[in-house]
Amino acid sequence: MNVEIFAEWLRRQGHTIIHTPSSYWYDAGPKVLQAFPFDWLIQPSKDELRDLIFKRGNIAARYSQPFDSVDGIVSYHVVLSGLYSIEKLRPQARNGIRRGLQYCQVEQISFERLAKEGWNLQQDTLERQGRTRCMSQSQWECICLSARDLPGFEAWAAIVDGELAATIIISRIGDTYYVPYAQCYRKYLCVHANQALFYTASCEMLKRDGVRKIFFSLHSLDAPESVNEFKFRMGIMLKPVRQKIIFNPVIQPFATPLAHNLFTQLLKLDLHNPLVTKGEGMLRFYLQGKQPLAEQPCPKFMTEYLTKIRGIPACEGQNKELFVHIQE
Repeated sequence: MNVEIFAEWLRRQGHTIIHTPSSYWYDAGPKVLQAFPFDWLIQPSKDELRDLIFKRGNIAARYSQPFDSVDGIVSYHVVLSGLYSIEKLRPQARNGIRRGLQYCQVEQISFERLAKEGWNLQQDTLERQGRTRCMSQSQWECICLSARDLPGFEAWAAIVDGELAATIIISRIGDTYYVPYAQCYRKYLCVHANQALFYTASCEMLKRDGVRKIFFSLHSLDAPESVNEFKFRMGIMLKPVRQKIIFNPVIQPFATPLAHNLFTQLLKLDLHNPLVTKGEGMLRFYLQGKQPLAEQPCPKFMTEYLTKIRGIPACEGQNKELFVHIQE
């Protein structure tokens, strides 16, 4: 599967796709572009960004760049690569996987079934994350059915007594698998359905010819960082990057701490409004990304990963020493 097939999946959902010298882009929000494939680290030229944003009338663009870039917010990608086996995991994860496999049957399912039965899982997942207004049932069905005849796309599920307990959508581009959507029914968390699915599907993906890694997620604008705690326990890796937010030059003078404070106040009035949560996140990423590296706050998940897995001591307040270790 190549990136054009992934782009076709997005087109079928109604997204606009733009191809520039550095990457591909789609409208992740109204007039807001996101670069993909999501793990690509790019550094678009000023002319490219001017054409992408100003000439096309877009509000902003978001992309990932190398950690040693001169600006951008300290961020991370959640990835898994190399040999992956239950023996390499911590006892808590090993026990959870074994219990999950006792209760669940993990198998590939059709996208038609995922579209019909998976909405309950997706809705339940969004409720736990406080993002219930980010997606409708019709949008979910479109996401699933748009992938049903595209090569490289698969749907996997952990099934308990014939019911979908946890599901994922995966897609392959070159040597990398992507997991754009993952869901788990709350009532099946206690039987570790998501751990059984995660482990079984990850082992299957990584053993396929030519596969180098699995990309799970970006550091999100608005999702709680706790969404990555499960992956952390399951032995994922964290790749430090710098996320960059670029605003249209017409709008940039208004992207100020005062504007961010306004969005923060709006969040208190309407906590689950996706436009407000995304807007707050875009402004926060943009403003923090302009700060010197040593003065930026380190994401909570990133700090925990580096201290627990790599044994790097985290500093209070400013994280200069932590970031020096990352660069090394």
